[in-house]
Amino acid sequence: MATGPTSSRPETRGAESRSIVALLSAMFISASAVVALTTALGKQVYDLTGSELALGLLGLAEFAPNALLVLVTGTLADRYDRRRIVALSMLGQSLVVAGLAWYAASGGTSVAPIFVLVVLFGIARAFGWPALRALPPDVVARERIPWLTVRSSATFQGAMIVGPIVGGFLYAADVALPYLAVAVLVAAGAVTVSFVSVHPSAETERAADESDEQVTADATLEIATEATDGESAVRVPGGSRLREAVAGFVFIRREPLLLGAVTLDLFAVLFGGAVALLPAIAEERLGVGAVGLGWLRAAIGIGAAMMTLFLAWRPLRRRVGSALFVAVAVFGLGTILLGITTSFAIAFAALVVLSAADAISVFIRGTLVPLVTPTRMRGRVLAFEMVFIGASNELGAFESGVAGQLLGPAGAVVLGGAATLVIAVLWAALFPALRLVDRFPGLEAAPATPAAPGSG
Repeated sequence: MATGPTSSRPETRGAESRSIVALLSAMFISASAVVALTTALGKQVYDLTGSELALGLLGLAEFAPNALLVLVTGTLADRYDRRRIVALSMLGQSLVVAGLAWYAASGGTSVAPIFVLVVLFGIARAFGWPALRALPPDVVARERIPWLTVRSSATFQGAMIVGPIVGGFLYAADVALPYLAVAVLVAAGAVTVSFVSVHPSAETERAADESDEQVTADATLEIATEATDGESAVRVPGGSRLREAVAGFVFIRREPLLLGAVTLDLFAVLFGGAVALLPAIAEERLGVGAVGLGWLRAAIGIGAAMMTLFLAWRPLRRRVGSALFVAVAVFGLGTILLGITTSFAIAFAALVVLSAADAISVFIRGTLVPLVTPTRMRGRVLAFEMVFIGASNELGAFESGVAGQLLGPAGAVVLGGAATLVIAVLWAALFPALRLVDRFPGLEAAPATPAAPGSG
């Protein structure tokens, strides 16, 4: 295969390095902006309503566009230039957030316009997120995907630290400032992503995948047209387009490793999603304001960043499946601790621990998906994965908001943590293939790198 010699050329290595820097920069800019936006939105909505349920509805407004557009967004990410899709998506997000800044500056007291704008923001983001998630495997050779995954995770976790702190401080200064900053940052991310280029090996792999897919499609069409008196000629075109759109879901359902990993994250965070209630926890149980809330959200990024740096120094190469289930269990325990404490320091530490555990889960899932999924289908698979992730985060926020309204913030968080522990045990029994994974698929026979001795 020509990938090895090609990737060893100095000009190719230089282009790859520039693409990695541009991609990670765009991811950092976008993620830090979105987290700052989420921090400001949660604080503003809770200040206007004082309702945990309103925080849950905010999560539902963020999630709905991902679910409703999943058949479109993934297909577009596989059909067209992913870099252009991401750039256009970010520009759309920037315009919507500018609208939020205007509304905040005008002194509006109703949350209805905020929810409308959040839905529009979710629509713009739904188109870009699958394409952005599919880009990292496109800019490096296959054997370097785990290497880039841990660095993209570190980039995201760095954004999780910077974003909420900036959002909290800006909100304390003026309610419109975080929205103005986010609008500018996301627009800058749209420019940055245009400097990303596709690695030659990814182009070769995609061309081969598309060739195989075309052969399969031609064979299917030939068989169909041999049916009686042209009946199938009416059925095939529409059906083939629908099959293309849902192919990502079908692939996840048929691949036990992906199905187990994605649904484990879905249900664990769905029930253990305490982050949505942080504005209420900060105000009612810990007695801190917008700045304290910003630091609590930053604790999530700090814990995840520490774990990601550890994984970069000592990559996870063995006992991948068991590490995933242990991480989810620790996430549940950290959530319970967050729910029972009234100390800001302990709450901060609990968030650091549970986010560090979640970083392990994110790394494992983020490495499994591109290794198991063909290049031509990554957009569609990641679009459905985005729905699962959105369900676990935003829909989990809705669940937490409803539970918080009924049980109070502490009761909802403790119950969610306990449910996460149950999910970890149940999924370990339902998906033994995932639990018993030792090395990442496709890299079992990969030669050890100089940094690898003693890592097993």
